[in-house]
Amino acid sequence: MLKGIGASPGIVLGKALVIEDTELVIERKSITDCEAEVAKLRSAVEVSKEELTKVKEKALAELGEHEAEIFEAHLLVLEDPELVESAVSKINDEKVNADFALNEIKEMFVAMFESMDNEYMRERAADIKDVTNRVLRHILGVKVVDLADLAEEVVLVAHDLTPSDTATMDKKKVLGFLTDIGGRTSHTAIMSRTLEIAAIVGLSDATKEIKDGDFVAFNGDTGEVIINPDEETIATYRKLKTDFEEYKKALELLKGQATVTTDGRHVELAGNIGTPGDVDGLIKNDAEGVGLYRTEFLYMDRSDFPSEEEQYNAYKAVLEGMDGKPIVIRTLDIGGDKKLDYLPMDEEMNPFLGYRAIRLCLDRKEIFVTQLRALYRASVHGKLRIMFPMISSLEELLQAKEVCKEVKAQLKAENIAYSDEVEVGMMIEVPSAAVISDVLAKHVDFFSIGTNDLIQYTCAVDRMNQKISYLYNQFNPAVLRLIKMVIDNAHKEGKWAGMCGESAGDQLMIPILLGFGLDEFSMSPISILPARKLINSVSFEEMKEFSEEILSLGTAEEIKAYVKKTFNK
Repeated sequence: MLKGIGASPGIVLGKALVIEDTELVIERKSITDCEAEVAKLRSAVEVSKEELTKVKEKALAELGEHEAEIFEAHLLVLEDPELVESAVSKINDEKVNADFALNEIKEMFVAMFESMDNEYMRERAADIKDVTNRVLRHILGVKVVDLADLAEEVVLVAHDLTPSDTATMDKKKVLGFLTDIGGRTSHTAIMSRTLEIAAIVGLSDATKEIKDGDFVAFNGDTGEVIINPDEETIATYRKLKTDFEEYKKALELLKGQATVTTDGRHVELAGNIGTPGDVDGLIKNDAEGVGLYRTEFLYMDRSDFPSEEEQYNAYKAVLEGMDGKPIVIRTLDIGGDKKLDYLPMDEEMNPFLGYRAIRLCLDRKEIFVTQLRALYRASVHGKLRIMFPMISSLEELLQAKEVCKEVKAQLKAENIAYSDEVEVGMMIEVPSAAVISDVLAKHVDFFSIGTNDLIQYTCAVDRMNQKISYLYNQFNPAVLRLIKMVIDNAHKEGKWAGMCGESAGDQLMIPILLGFGLDEFSMSPISILPARKLINSVSFEEMKEFSEEILSLGTAEEIKAYVKKTFNK
């Protein structure tokens, strides 16, 4: 048995597919049979072409024309005689192995493209790297797992899964995720809940202990994994799976009901999404809106920035798909652990405290303006709320609002329609913003508290660092006091306060947040109905008293124990 962190609920039994994060080891070797090396190279190129053609067709059918263009560009790289034939010449002229020859040519082309003045041409370097690495893996016999074209249902086992992995994989064939690293707020954990795929993270040695093809059974709630279980254990897990399905059926009865406490306080239960395709999950789980649309996924797994038109269509799809319900769309939040191949950034000592999110957008104003134009154009199709991430000062907030003003003036001058009813708010995820929330509240329509980063910054804890994960705690009294302060300061100015961090959907945190007066809870779609069940069963006045008692306790463990005892969890 392995023990990790339960990241997304569900009982899973299935065959493991281990994704090895193998570094390509390429050495120069002198060879005598040049023909054999050339044949090896050409064979690897042909196999890569076949793979990319399949992926392109799948992307075209499931994701649309623009996504498919990425793979078309990759195919064009392989069909460029300059690349392959230069490697062939190197093999023949220098009597070297195929992988060394191709890698040398790759490095030459990448250096050439990266040095060009034209930004578009510089960005092609990423395509060349990606495609040639695919060919090199085939030459070296390194297993290439194409997550977009899985042959059967599998449990993915990996050191970690990248945003690109989760964006391109065949979701119908993935039963669950098991990863060596990560916590409840890591990308893999958040995406598994959004996709409603059971997951366990932080297993440490899953990729070493689990072999490709092993049969695994796991519980996404408890974080337990059993490798090659006996018949008795399989029977136990099948029973657990049946019980879980029954629980989910009982939650279905809550669809269509309001989220109201026993003494009549209504709160909004919204969902967090990453793509327009996630709207189906929100509708299925009866969300009352979108509390966080992470627009960075529009920018990932591609070779260039999305155009204004492409962004407009994505935002329009979400606004129309939610049929008039409020939609909070967060402006671009790139940086930290989210990088773009086509947006080179300097190496930073502390990227989470560095050049990212609103800081990048205010510096690279053309990127920001394109996104805001698309957002305001889409605002005529629904109830849009725009939210800025990573605001740490009043100056940044006012600058961001000024760009909004400029964009609206542009659109007006061009006779392009937009709504005058767009609410503009900000995330509270930096302690400095929480401390001056009384000032900031005068300049926004709403706050949304991003607990994932607020906990990290308040407690000075890297949330991805397993060794100090015990310090990353949502029940830390300092974090709770900041949350209460932010909600109170919003209400004093007549503004509403929401939360889009993972704490908003946590069954132990919900009673505390309710008592603090939180107006909107935004969470992974699968957490919505369980949250409604809990909120509908308690009194707001009693939760206010309960939360006051919570704030009098001194440690995170005391607070957690008190909540568990009160709610028999």
